[in-house]
Amino acid sequence: MTNTAAIEHFTARLRFETDVSDVHAALQAGTEAGTPGYVVVDSRGAQAWAQGHLPGAVHLPTAQIAARAAELVPAGAQVVTYCWGPGCNGATRAALEFAKLGYQVKEMLGGYEYWVREGFTYVSPDGPDRRPADELTAPRWAVSCDC
Repeated sequence: MTNTAAIEHFTARLRFETDVSDVHAALQAGTEAGTPGYVVVDSRGAQAWAQGHLPGAVHLPTAQIAARAAELVPAGAQVVTYCWGPGCNGATRAALEFAKLGYQVKEMLGGYEYWVREGFTYVSPDGPDRRPADELTAPRWAVSCDC
């Protein structure tokens, strides 16, 4: 027996959500397959951005997306939004703003917090840095969570 409702639900989630391991892999590969561009957008404010952000991310706070997206994000790009972490819905609000503008967009689950906790390189005021993977979020010696 096929569980159509569950299949539709989880398919929709995967269409509009991604995780830090998948974003990291896409950035390492240079682009996400099948898209004209892959742009990661940090939707947090200036102080949060200055504290640390993903390498190569575009800083575009949610309140500025409608006015500035076209100048910073190419039309047709696959946009991935992130904010602080799973306790914050800023990336969801940012993704909604990009969707309203017609962009293909996904929300990065876990946000900046899980990017850092999984041991990926981030940019701090002192330059690129990274912490050891938190074993509650990712295996210490693996490149990803292997899920």
